[in-house]
Amino acid sequence: MKHAYHIHGMTCNGCRSHVEDILSKVKGVSEATVDLQKAEAIIEMENHIPIEKFKEALKNDGGNYSIHQEGEKPSTKEKDNKQSNKSASMGSGAFYCPMHCEGDKTYDEPGDCPVCGMDLVQEQNVSSSNSELWTCPMHPEVEKDESGSCPICGMDLVLKEVDLSSEEKTYKKLLKKFWIATAFTLPIFIIAMSEMLNNNPLYDILEQKYWNWIQFVLSIPVVFFATWMFFERAYKSIKTWNLNMFTLIGIGAGVAWLFSVFGMFFPDIFPSQFKTESGAVHVYFEAATVILTLVLLGQLLEARAHSKTNSAVKELLKLAPNKAIKIVDGEEVEVSIDRIELNDILKVKPGEKVPVDGVMTEGETTIDESMITGEPIPVNKSKDDKVSSGTINGNQSFLMKAEKVGSDTLLSQIIHMVNDASRSRAPIQNLADKVSGYFVPVVVLISLITFAVWAIWGPEPVYVYAFVNAIAVLIIACPCALGLATPMSVMVGVGKGAQNGVLIKNAEALETMNKVDTLIIDKTGTITEGKPTVEKIGTFHEDFDETEVLKYIVSINSNSEHPLAEATVKYGKEQNVNPKDSGLQSENFSAVTGKGVDATINNKKVALGNPKMMAHADAEISSEMEEEAASYQKQGKTVSYLSVDKTVVGYVVIGDKIKATSAKAIKALQDKGIAVIMLTGDNHDTAQAVASELNLADFKASMLPEDKLKEVEKLQNKGKVVAMAGDGINDAPALAKSDVGIAMGTGTDVAIESAMITLVKGDLHGIVKARNLSDAVMRNIKQNLFFALIYNTLGVPIAAGVLFPFFGILLSPMIAALAMSFSSVSVIANALRLKSINV
Repeated sequence: MKHAYHIHGMTCNGCRSHVEDILSKVKGVSEATVDLQKAEAIIEMENHIPIEKFKEALKNDGGNYSIHQEGEKPSTKEKDNKQSNKSASMGSGAFYCPMHCEGDKTYDEPGDCPVCGMDLVQEQNVSSSNSELWTCPMHPEVEKDESGSCPICGMDLVLKEVDLSSEEKTYKKLLKKFWIATAFTLPIFIIAMSEMLNNNPLYDILEQKYWNWIQFVLSIPVVFFATWMFFERAYKSIKTWNLNMFTLIGIGAGVAWLFSVFGMFFPDIFPSQFKTESGAVHVYFEAATVILTLVLLGQLLEARAHSKTNSAVKELLKLAPNKAIKIVDGEEVEVSIDRIELNDILKVKPGEKVPVDGVMTEGETTIDESMITGEPIPVNKSKDDKVSSGTINGNQSFLMKAEKVGSDTLLSQIIHMVNDASRSRAPIQNLADKVSGYFVPVVVLISLITFAVWAIWGPEPVYVYAFVNAIAVLIIACPCALGLATPMSVMVGVGKGAQNGVLIKNAEALETMNKVDTLIIDKTGTITEGKPTVEKIGTFHEDFDETEVLKYIVSINSNSEHPLAEATVKYGKEQNVNPKDSGLQSENFSAVTGKGVDATINNKKVALGNPKMMAHADAEISSEMEEEAASYQKQGKTVSYLSVDKTVVGYVVIGDKIKATSAKAIKALQDKGIAVIMLTGDNHDTAQAVASELNLADFKASMLPEDKLKEVEKLQNKGKVVAMAGDGINDAPALAKSDVGIAMGTGTDVAIESAMITLVKGDLHGIVKARNLSDAVMRNIKQNLFFALIYNTLGVPIAAGVLFPFFGILLSPMIAALAMSFSSVSVIANALRLKSINV
């Protein structure tokens, strides 16, 4: 029997696999398959199973997911939960696992990961960072987003202190617990170590059994307050069978503590080899408490290190201003950033940050855009130029019109993109995931084998040796070092990229970029400035002079958004050409991708574009026309022909300057062994001229969007790893098909959406930065994985006592705990080195 059910509450692939696993374990289920996109579960069963059974299984797991008959709607409460989950995942106070155990899943509240047990990390976002609240000292319930007086008592409002971030709260809580644990562990350690002294002076004060009771009392605050969370996580991991680091710590430290308690209360049940000369059972309170305190120290250091891994996002958040000057009825009014609306006129004074994205309406200045583009040289700006939120104004005031506010600004989008990419998983992480899946059960098995081997073949007292070494094995193993190896490097690397104007969509893009051996680049807007200018208007017909040709070109292009069209319209305005004055109004406009445009003007069929467009319009280009056009094309110019009623009557020559960084960037990429190929919709002569200037041997001209797509597929079929860089709508199919799509930030939204990497500044040097960053991150990940694997591969056997027969060396469980705590910290510390690399 097969039944289809609706699943509610899934947000990621981790949720899907988790729900699939829960449903598969219900008694009587042969197979369960869950589809995330359809939010559907197909359950195969031998006999009918009531839906209540599945509901109960999901409820017992924590109630994060629910199951319903097809067509049945979730309750209002469940909808509300889903809505809050959605808002959390978009960055409004979302929390996620640093090891990405459940993919990109996020949580509404702080806590620990249900899979690995680690503290959840708070996602940084704009909304929580730049808002100011004013409150009344007498009436704290009064809160306003601007200064003023209290409506109750009339007192001046004061700026409310910003709450500590979640990670800062976690750190302070762990620090408090660490000092408490240390305060009680230190005397236990001193009492225990005094047993090594001859004529122990403590025994002159009290007998050993009483000192054991003192150790027991001192250990209670450590176990049941300071580090009780470790045992909670261990219990939860065993209950859900998501075995992790805390499973091993809980078992190891728990067994040592319980053994000691039983030894005090029931000493007669223990063999003599566990007893001291005084007859008291040897206790391990010092081992248990020192282990737990050192693990707590490791968590404390991790919490501090975690806060540094996302420092790039925090630096970006600092760029977001919280106030702006708005022009209202000619007056300057200071307003909160949240009060700015589209089309508001804002004034930006010297040295101030640009509050939102927009366009300058008055004034001239220089703006420091280094925090977004990574380029240190300030950019000159004047009327009609675009400005971005968070950039810093130079020494002149200017007015601007708000075009993008709130989460739509470039800065907000960068932060959102960095957050998403930081939570994504790199394919190389699959290796760590496979090892981690078997890690804890194998370590527990090795611990049991260690106990058995020492109990059978170990020296006297055999059970003491067996017990201590088995605990050491449990404590030294660290699956977290393995789990953190990839995510930490990705997080720091993605942040480093954002600071240098390279926006990474996900971790997979970062890994694949490292393998790219072929780069396809477009010409217009990628190699060139993408700001074409009209250099000449020509005529082929005696009835059409240059002004008349220009009128027709401006008329037809006034409906187009193509950069070349905008250049002709702008040129027409400069020449005071207005087609409407002459009655040349275009109708039935249409754009033919990769060819040109056509329309009807005064009942005449008009077309403008390349030779393919002329063929499309049944207009013949003579050899004399081709020769005249070729003279310009050989200089790297673009020539568009104008036809009226199937007769070619004129042309326009458009030039587009090659970016200053293009030649240097292409040379750098070629030096790295990457084959660079230029694909352009321009004719062969224009492409040849550009290729010659850039020393590009491989190029193809007259390429339509489908031709670019086929070229990408052709190279991929040859086994090439292809990156494609472009900036236009016609590049989108090839960008999406390539292994790594790279969008120029100066291009269209469609191209950016299709790409895996976006270059904010929009020049080819950004691709060099992306490759350097990818190489550095992948190298760092491999170092982390190597360290984590080697640490565990060597640490577990040493803890088991393999060196004892040869060198007489044994590893104390306390030393094992110290090594385990610092293994994770060392992985994070290595990842943090990426912050200092030059890309």
